[in-house]
Amino acid sequence: MLSGGDRRSIGRAAEVADLVRRHPQGVFDLVKCLYDEDARVSMRAADALEKVSRNPAISLQSHKTHLLNLLMETTQQELKWHLAVILPRLELTTLECRHVAETLRSYLEESSSIVRTFAMQGLADLTDQYPALRPGVTDTIRVLTRTGTPAMRARGRKLLQKLDRDNG
Repeated sequence: MLSGGDRRSIGRAAEVADLVRRHPQGVFDLVKCLYDEDARVSMRAADALEKVSRNPAISLQSHKTHLLNLLMETTQQELKWHLAVILPRLELTTLECRHVAETLRSYLEESSSIVRTFAMQGLADLTDQYPALRPGVTDTIRVLTRTGTPAMRARGRKLLQKLDRDNG
């Protein structure tokens, strides 16, 4: 269901996400697809997995190690931007939060504006479970809101509102 077509297309990723929502045991197969040699399959699997991860009733926790490793090792930009928002949705240890934050900070240097924008989102989301990151993340997002692409500036404004509320 994830193969074929143009790489610029998400193909049937939404259908796959709906299928996995109805049959959560399919998460295992979806995670396996992240490692597929066909970049179209892996990117669409990441898209479907990100959609699935929005539903807290479906746990990706048992796949945390694979997802953490992939976040730090992948060179595929589509995987980077989806994993950047998936990982902060998992329960992470303090050390894992630090590793994810370090990796997402490195993503801010990527040439892809989408990767950088989603790295901003991931960093902001990570502060929910690791508040010690909030001051540094807030400072970084303030800078990117002034200097980034239009998408980064728009996302940054929304993230700063949330971070400022959280700082209370």
